[in-house]
Amino acid sequence: MRWLLAAALAACVAACGGEAPQPKAKAEAPEVVVKIAHAGPLTGSIAHQGKDDENGVALAVIQANAQKLVIGGQRVRFVMASEDDQADPKIGTLVAQKLVDAKVAAVIGHLNSGVSIPASDIYDRAGIPMISGAATNPLLTERGMKTVFRTVGRDDQQGPAIALYIAKQMKARKVAIVDDKTAYGEGIAVEVEKALRAAGVPVVARERTTDKETDFKSILTRIKSKDADLVFHGGMDATGGPMMKQARELGIKARFAMGDGACDDEIHALSGGAAEGMVCSQAGLPREAASPEFIAAFREKFGEIRQYAPFFYDGAMAAVEAMKRADSTDPAKFAPALFKVSFKGATGTVQFDAKGDRRNAEMTIFVVRDGRITPVAIVRDGALLDFRP
Repeated sequence: MRWLLAAALAACVAACGGEAPQPKAKAEAPEVVVKIAHAGPLTGSIAHQGKDDENGVALAVIQANAQKLVIGGQRVRFVMASEDDQADPKIGTLVAQKLVDAKVAAVIGHLNSGVSIPASDIYDRAGIPMISGAATNPLLTERGMKTVFRTVGRDDQQGPAIALYIAKQMKARKVAIVDDKTAYGEGIAVEVEKALRAAGVPVVARERTTDKETDFKSILTRIKSKDADLVFHGGMDATGGPMMKQARELGIKARFAMGDGACDDEIHALSGGAAEGMVCSQAGLPREAASPEFIAAFREKFGEIRQYAPFFYDGAMAAVEAMKRADSTDPAKFAPALFKVSFKGATGTVQFDAKGDRRNAEMTIFVVRDGRITPVAIVRDGALLDFRP
């Protein structure tokens, strides 16, 4: 009987000129657009650093999309939103509110500690995670917020690291310290001073300027009178470069040391060549130590790495990893998962502690040679080690 019914159905289909019904194809998961934001200085005196950071985030977005992720039952397409904070805390808070209103899922930034700290208050109130790849002031992660992270080390790690090199390798006898009154510049200068005094190195002058100043000759004249053989500047390359140039014009032969704000190749041009031999530090492994895969992909798309692009890339990838772990693109759901991420990134294994700081952060010491910053040592767990690529 069953074969008669089948034959009758086939005859009907043939007579009606139709085809037998086919099983329905499985519906594709719906697509959701997820905004990952970059925030940093894209105009002004340190725009070259901000653009490098932005490129790191852009590469992460490209590579995350290549994974064709399905999160929470939805196909995810990431897009980058980028805003210029002009390295200004007031502009930074306006940018932060703009990104909150745009309903971004995560913010990778800001570059400057003085911008990152007030901006993070706004992101935290909105429950949006902020991951900086450059802000080093300890206060950023010392306020008990559960949405604030960084992929670099802190100034209370970086300051002692560069101070160790100044005392042990450079064997400075008298040190003068200058800071630019920003959260970053003052923060690292304070840490360097504490570490030098603890090591028995005399600090014979303590001067202050601003991040907008261009004439440092009065400060330098006072430093010259103190016979300092090393000057440490807590500030960015836009002020550090001209300071060294003016020092040489005044006949000051003291060596210079600076933190990560001035530790890039741009310092050579900004100093008019006076930066040769300068020592500086970065709060993480050097660009030369970034993963070969990252270096190749970045060069193909954007050219040479300037400084912290790998750390901003890892910040964006940390946000993506947290979304995958939480199976959600909702910041309220994936932000807690950031404390549990562990992955091999461009800068090594990326993990965060209970404060949102990078676990096992290393510091690198550089010397400017032939116009380029060259890594010479790594500071790990308080020990000074020769750098080997």
